[in-house]
Amino acid sequence: MLTLQSLTPPGHEILICNENCEKLNETIDVDLVGITVTLDVMPRACEIARAFQRRGIPVVAGGIHVTCSPEDCAPHFDAICVGPAERVWVRMIEDAGAGLLRKIYQDTQEFQGSEIASPRYGVNPKHIFNNVVLTSRGCPNRCAFCYNSCKNRCYVTRPIANVLRDIAALGTRHVLFIDDNFIGTPEYTRELLLAIKDMRLIWQAAVTADILDMPDLLDLMAQTGCKSLFIGLESINDASLQSVNKHNNATRYEQLIDAIHSRGIMVNASMVFGLDGDGLDVFRRSLDWLVRMRVETLTSHILTPYPGTLLHRRVVFQPKGMMAEELYVGYRWMYRQFYSLRNIARRLPKAKGQRVPYLLFNLFYRKYGRLTSAVARLIPMRVMGKLGAWMSYRA
Repeated sequence: MLTLQSLTPPGHEILICNENCEKLNETIDVDLVGITVTLDVMPRACEIARAFQRRGIPVVAGGIHVTCSPEDCAPHFDAICVGPAERVWVRMIEDAGAGLLRKIYQDTQEFQGSEIASPRYGVNPKHIFNNVVLTSRGCPNRCAFCYNSCKNRCYVTRPIANVLRDIAALGTRHVLFIDDNFIGTPEYTRELLLAIKDMRLIWQAAVTADILDMPDLLDLMAQTGCKSLFIGLESINDASLQSVNKHNNATRYEQLIDAIHSRGIMVNASMVFGLDGDGLDVFRRSLDWLVRMRVETLTSHILTPYPGTLLHRRVVFQPKGMMAEELYVGYRWMYRQFYSLRNIARRLPKAKGQRVPYLLFNLFYRKYGRLTSAVARLIPMRVMGKLGAWMSYRA
């Protein structure tokens, strides 16, 4: 949303609503509504579209789900943007103003990394977290279940000068590199890290397990202020990994986590349940393994064949090794157990410098997240975030 705002020409009043944080006023007087869509919010996006269309207000949509499955999305909106918005957003606004909206807007020219637009930082304090910087868009890998296996997805890297400009614009040392794969082009990543080496940043990013084969890059990450890495491990079952084009195994994952921990960096493990190699024992086995490896945070998913992905084109999904209800119950059980007080204590990082941010995240974001949300009604989330950052890395 902040990137679209930066692309919007002067002379337009822009209102941003993030429904994670606030209620949408569906009676507001506007000329055009734009919605960014992922599959999980598609039903809600259609509700919003209908509410405004009934009043004669055109609704346009874009985002990763629209890009990967335009044929499913087009009937619900007056216009859709397929692929990058950088070259087409201004045209959509102009056409809407003239009453000449076309159904589909798609830039057919090859998209360049230099064209990635910067967000308009600092204009919407209601967002929970906006210290985000892109160094690339897309991913060179094509994992079968991932949106990046869709035909309309691209992979490009940005000029490093543009990345440095965005970091400076944030006005903070705390940065989340929001790339799908921060090490998609290792040589580029190495050049970027050397450029930020003296900036004293505190940063996080998402990488693949391939980082295990790049010890020098891991060293440089630690030296430049990396505190946490999000990694799509997906499963500790070899058969499950092979079913979605992942060529790793649990032994290699153990080496990976040890290598990251030895450098004082935390691991946010992404796990997918419901893969073809998963039986009912997958939840207990995964929990025991994650606790034993002292993985600091967990992001779990139920396998979902997103329209447009290789997985969706290959299967009509029904869990192979369990019933759908068993998958859902096991998924919920996994979260409760992983973030139980007992297992939070058992996973406490060996690196003392990581313990405060670890406990803040595990207790006040995960375990007692509802309490934190209630407090945020009185104390703005951005203030709480600054306090958490100070407690984590300065106090």
